[in-house]
Amino acid sequence: MKNQVCVISIYVPNLIKAIDFYTNTLGFELNKQYGPKIVSLVHEELPLVLEEKNNATYNQDISGVVLGLRTEDIYEKVKFLKEKEVNFIIDEPTNCPPGKYISFRDPFGNILEYLQFENL
Repeated sequence: MKNQVCVISIYVPNLIKAIDFYTNTLGFELNKQYGPKIVSLVHEELPLVLEEKNNATYNQDISGVVLGLRTEDIYEKVKFLKEKEVNFIIDEPTNCPPGKYISFRDPFGNILEYLQFENL
C-alpha cells in the first residue's frame, strides 16, 4: 500500500489536561485544532490525535488508544474491508472534524480506524 501513514488516536476525558501532558511532558507539538474537542499533535514524524470523549476513563482492561490509518479513498477502503468480512463498528464513512472515518475491529477485538483527512 502506498503512502499509508499511521495515526494514533487517544480518547481522553479532559483535552486541556491531555494537551498539557503530551506537549509539556512528552515533547509533542500542537499541530492543528480541528474543533473544541479534537487536536492533532506531532513528535518528529509521529502524528497523534487527541479527542475528548465524556466516557473516556482509565481502565486497565480497556484501552483508549485507537490505531488510525490514513487513506486517500475511504470509500475504496470500505469496499475492500467488506470483501474481507471485517467486523465493522462504523461501516459508512462518517464525518469527523478532520474529515471522514470508519471504524472496525481486528480479529482480537482491538479497534482500528481508517481516516481520510480533508484540508491538510
